[in-house]
Amino acid sequence: MRSLPASLKQMTDITSLAFLFIAFLTGIAGALQTPTLSLFLTTEVQTRPVLVGLFYTGSAIIGIIISQMIASYSDKSGDRKMLIIRCCLFGALGCILYAFNRNYFLLLTVGVVLSTFGSTATPQLFALAREHADKTGREAVMFSSILRAQISLAWVIGPPLAFALALGFGFKTMYFSAAIAFVLCSVVVWYALPSMPKVKQTTNTPIQAPRQNRQAVLLLFIVSSLMWTCNGMYIINMPLYLISELQLPEKLAGVMMGTAAGLEIPVMLIAGYYAQRLGKRRLMHYAIVAGLLFYIGLFFFTSPWILLVLQLLNAIFIGILAGIGMLYFQDLMPGQAGAATTLFTNTVRVGWIVAGSLAGTVAELWSFHSVFYIAAAMCLVATLCLLKIKVA
Repeated sequence: MRSLPASLKQMTDITSLAFLFIAFLTGIAGALQTPTLSLFLTTEVQTRPVLVGLFYTGSAIIGIIISQMIASYSDKSGDRKMLIIRCCLFGALGCILYAFNRNYFLLLTVGVVLSTFGSTATPQLFALAREHADKTGREAVMFSSILRAQISLAWVIGPPLAFALALGFGFKTMYFSAAIAFVLCSVVVWYALPSMPKVKQTTNTPIQAPRQNRQAVLLLFIVSSLMWTCNGMYIINMPLYLISELQLPEKLAGVMMGTAAGLEIPVMLIAGYYAQRLGKRRLMHYAIVAGLLFYIGLFFFTSPWILLVLQLLNAIFIGILAGIGMLYFQDLMPGQAGAATTLFTNTVRVGWIVAGSLAGTVAELWSFHSVFYIAAAMCLVATLCLLKIKVA
């Protein structure tokens, strides 16, 4: 009888390790695709900057619609485990389409739909992790922070690897690698993650809507969307800015993204440790200030080593937003883990909608560098909105 608790503890540890490994795999799949997308569209599909921005905008709009439908279903009924598996397999199909197709409109429609399912695996994974943590008595904030750190770890490896594969072996090899990551992820999910099916609800009340703190959730949605817009404009324009305007090596973009992601890991862990003591709202303030200083720094510095040093500020900006922002939504929406997590994820997509429109248009009319001024202004607006939130 004494072996039973030990076995249960071992199973819990194995399950937790599986969560971490799957988060890393989904992070790798995304990190192989996102950093090089603007370069792929420009060089392989041969589109203008404004169409590159339109692609990001269209992707984000489709992503919001699909992910909200999945979130609504997952919170009412169904098994998140099976949803994650299906999303990963659709994501793999999307990668294969990107590997072989160079038709802009086919990529913008079918390709984006498949890719959206792939990216939706991540919020569902976090929602399942939150439910698993609550059920097993784990400390949810720290567990989610460590889980999110795995995605940052993937982004340490992913962007440099993506540029190396794309520039050295071609985009076909790069997208095949992402497809393999998705397939492997689905296999691990099938064998290692717990099933937590829900009893189908008979009520017709829309579960996506926040049941509590609606004004705070709305303001937090605006804050997060503005912050992700800044990051989106940076990711879209930064590779093209380095190559076209600064005449710097192409691989520097991947190194910069990997450096920021590596620095995000200790930022997330430290933020998760101090979240209870300092409060999530104060940490979000720190993140915005770091972001403001980062984009101001991009106004004045063009030296590669200074650009790498500035990634510390970028890491604080994104590390706190990605780790604490999601938990802030979950705290404001108790009992709605799937809806809260997907709502946070949709702030990323809203950010891409605005970022795609602005980044492409500004680059077409002025320069790639001009978007950093807009990003700094958005940080100031986000600060004002965050001050209006009274729930810490």
